[in-house]
Amino acid sequence: MIALSVVVPVRDGERFIADALGSLCRNTRRDFEFIVVDDGSVDSTAAIVEDFRADLPGLSMIRNASPVGLADARNVGLSAATGRYVTFMDGDDWLAPGYLHDLVAAIDGLGCDFVRADHVQVEGRKRVVHRAPLARRGVVLDPREAILPAGVRTMVDYPYAWAGVYRRSLRDLLQFPGSLHTAEDRPWIWRLHREAATFAVVSLAGVFYRRQVAGSLTQVGDERQLHFFDAFELVFKDVEPEFLPKAARNFLALLAHHLEIADRFTPPLRARFTERGAAMVRDIPVELAVEAISRMAVERETAIRALVPDLPPGPSVRVRRDKEEP
Repeated sequence: MIALSVVVPVRDGERFIADALGSLCRNTRRDFEFIVVDDGSVDSTAAIVEDFRADLPGLSMIRNASPVGLADARNVGLSAATGRYVTFMDGDDWLAPGYLHDLVAAIDGLGCDFVRADHVQVEGRKRVVHRAPLARRGVVLDPREAILPAGVRTMVDYPYAWAGVYRRSLRDLLQFPGSLHTAEDRPWIWRLHREAATFAVVSLAGVFYRRQVAGSLTQVGDERQLHFFDAFELVFKDVEPEFLPKAARNFLALLAHHLEIADRFTPPLRARFTERGAAMVRDIPVELAVEAISRMAVERETAIRALVPDLPPGPSVRVRRDKEEP
């Protein structure tokens, strides 16, 4: 009986995949399986994975003939998973020794649908622990109760699929929208918190997340960045009225972040991005949009108002927040 399936999507990951698999070797257990989905790599990724078969029991590899994107690569791995639980790992990250054992022990002990954990953000030699935005730890809760309040960072602002472990019996709730090539985790985390029955947060920080890796989707400025809008259209399509203020604030904060780094876009793509961004802002009830941006840092409010100049002024007295994480 397999306890845990670890799904590792990777494309052209020869630079870091050995680090990732090496860390899995320090997390192996007889009832763990490790499913690498090679998403159409044209470098030596597949050969490096094959080299680890003797050292990593339970390792298997699925090769996509051509790239399908991160979301569908994860879905391919999910379809092959046989474990009671499933977790994810990106091919350029690594895990602390024994982390997976502790993660399984946590969800076994709590008996909930999914468990979320902290992580360590890595930029060069710098290491910073990022805590999941919920103070209550080790307590089983209703996931819907962790969506609000709208005005502060909550669990739907912490979308990282690899920062947790999930019962595979959640089935469709674990599937990612395959049409998206970026921001696929945004509608995923919203759906999970709206529709799952129970969850908990634990104080484990065993994932080391490499940020600002050249070639990663967070760093590129091509047409895939427009999928950010598709992702939030999926969120807005299903969100209940009680959660709409939070979804609006979530979207507007991320839109402002994208506008701050819009220099990475070509002029035609930037024009398309701003046109679509303005249209989506205007689709939000005006009072929600004004309330949300009036609580942002001044430079972020300025960016949104430059995009949609006809927004009415906000409250005269404002409580500004620090910049939200992208």
